[in-house]
Amino acid sequence: MKTLKKYKLGLVLRSILLFLVLGIGVLFFSNYFITAYEESEYQPLGEMVEVGGQNMHVYTKGQGENTIVLLSGLGTAAPILDFEPLVNELSKHHKVAVVELPGYGWSDQTDKKRSVENIVEEIRTALKKSNVQGPYILMPHSISGIYSVYFADNYPEEVKAIVGIDPTLPQAMEYFGETPPTMPSYFSAIAPSGIARLALTVSPGSFLPLAEDGTYSEENLKMTTAISSWRGYNTNVIDETNEIKNNINKTRDIKLPSTMPVIIFTPEIDKPTDDGKSKKTFYETQLTDSPFSKVVILRGHHYLHWTRATDITKEVEEFIKSSASVH
Repeated sequence: MKTLKKYKLGLVLRSILLFLVLGIGVLFFSNYFITAYEESEYQPLGEMVEVGGQNMHVYTKGQGENTIVLLSGLGTAAPILDFEPLVNELSKHHKVAVVELPGYGWSDQTDKKRSVENIVEEIRTALKKSNVQGPYILMPHSISGIYSVYFADNYPEEVKAIVGIDPTLPQAMEYFGETPPTMPSYFSAIAPSGIARLALTVSPGSFLPLAEDGTYSEENLKMTTAISSWRGYNTNVIDETNEIKNNINKTRDIKLPSTMPVIIFTPEIDKPTDDGKSKKTFYETQLTDSPFSKVVILRGHHYLHWTRATDITKEVEEFIKSSASVH
């Protein structure tokens, strides 16, 4: 009797194991073929330029005396699509460029270390090869704040101002007593295994922009979903995450040129700590001596450009006009 029970239990376990193996196989191969189809269906929206042996994607829109360069946050799978509402607003009066770093959007992945030095050189080279000339108004979101600080410090003649969208700045971790995040290497299996696609299918709202209906077109959201399935947690994003500590150490003593105008947008949902520290108080310590430098608080979340593109643009227009009036 015991032998029969053990046999039945073993049969059940083998059946479950076989089912799991088959399920994983179906998920992997279906993801592979769907990805191949999507990559042929959704072609790059901008220009592909060769940088360090790989292709990088640069999208430009609009004309004007000022060139605004939008730089995305860590893990934003499709930067050009993510920034679309803001690009549409800003490009009415300015030239706007979005640079997709290796491992993001339509750009290839790279074997180069995700150091601040390499990333800034990739940005500069991609812009120049796309014939996007400076000096630039750098507009970083989140982690790109660190890259913008390094860019402005090393190439001040190429940067005329910085507009931060809740940017990560080198002194933030020390100010708040926080530790930089890390990411395990096995996360790189999430996209090729099909897990990212499955998660997007089950809960798309967890990965797509949290914006009012109509802010992003259906076509945009379809492409964002597809690219997120290809790009989620790839090796470049993992390396970039694990390099944050080193990049902070390289830039924490940098001070922006004292006359450079700086405007920083931050969400008002931020609550002070017990000792009165908040993002607002931190960002105020980062402003330069320019009379046009300021912190602007907007209702929203970390991705302010999802819901506040019009408000951001109005502030940026005033900021540019005011700072330009003294030159």
